Amino acid sequence: MKILFLANRIPFPPHRGDKLKIYNLTRRLAEHHELYLIAFTEHPSEMTYQTDLESIFKEVHLVHQPVWRSWVNSALNFFYSTPFQIAYFRSRKMQQVVQNFVESHDIDVIHTQHLRMAQYTVNVRSCPRILDLPDAYSLYWERRKTVKRPLINRLFDAIESGRVVRYERIVTEFDLGLVCSVEDRDHMRNLHKKADIELLRNGVDLETFQFTGHDYSRNQTLLFTGNMDYAPNVDAVTYFVQHLFDPIRAKYPTVKLIIAGQRPVKEVRDLASEAVVITGFVEDISEMYAQADVVIAPLRFGAGTQNKVLEAMAMGVPVVCTQIGFAGLEIESGEGVLYAPNDQQFVQSVLELLGSETKRREVGQKGLELARNRFSWDGITRQLEHYFEQVAENG
Repeated sequence: MKILFLANRIPFPPHRGDKLKIYNLTRRLAEHHELYLIAFTEHPSEMTYQTDLESIFKEVHLVHQPVWRSWVNSALNFFYSTPFQIAYFRSRKMQQVVQNFVESHDIDVIHTQHLRMAQYTVNVRSCPRILDLPDAYSLYWERRKTVKRPLINRLFDAIESGRVVRYERIVTEFDLGLVCSVEDRDHMRNLHKKADIELLRNGVDLETFQFTGHDYSRNQTLLFTGNMDYAPNVDAVTYFVQHLFDPIRAKYPTVKLIIAGQRPVKEVRDLASEAVVITGFVEDISEMYAQADVVIAPLRFGAGTQNKVLEAMAMGVPVVCTQIGFAGLEIESGEGVLYAPNDQQFVQSVLELLGSETKRREVGQKGLELARNRFSWDGITRQLEHYFEQVAENG
């Protein structure tokens, strides 16, 4: 099949987030299909990755939009009803590139990644289109506005949440919508009364996050990973350090928390202390998991599934997780992850793991088995191929 991928971020290098999914899916799909890519870049240095991407895609079209232009778009959007996230990625050049490409190529299906990019393919009628939403964005914003944050943040969240709910109905204009968890799928189907929203799980690269044995005898290191300018991650580590870390250290005074992730904002950097290590960007994040004794995911808002949880499972490292990131896994507490629905349970779960080598090994090994059997990118790629064939046949 000839497949066009439209992405809001250039999927290389595949360090975190949206980039991971597109990269891991397309490098497998490229073995049997003819792939094309149109994507945004924010920094001139990203243009140098075109050669790397051309090893996967037959053609690569990169549209450069500097950050300042995106912020201007957002500022001008204040008096309109479009979500700021959509305005941030508005580009006449991108619209023209997509239009020219569709008119000049015989494509079997278009894969549009993220709600942010739906604006460029919603009116394309010449071929079937899939809208792949990493998570239910309306659910993310619904949860975000319930978290206690500064007044200005809560006012913005309330405005954006309403806009997102209305705009997200654009998914009904596509031949198929995809989300990464059953929780998100059911939320979308109920909210938008649309049956053709299906599941495409997030996965983990078992080559990159390869289990080569883990030292379960240690109980000194907690680990949190992720992009550290992403609001849910910033909120999670700040809340953990300020409200949950002290009772853990009261029982285990030598325990350290490592916060590993690129672009840590000042709020995160200010958490650094003798007991809290901020690494910034890490070239090989698998090395951080290998050093960790317990991975924490104390997120208070968000949706979908969390890469940090899947990666830890693939490395055999036990995880303590809130509902955000747990519900979408379709697992029982203890199968790689201890589910902690509240602050007290979160602290108790971390202490339980720190206090028992047997428990760390048991939980970690169950997660490893699940990562191999359910969250391999190979199986997820086959599922996506099925969806491509389905919409192409119906189209």
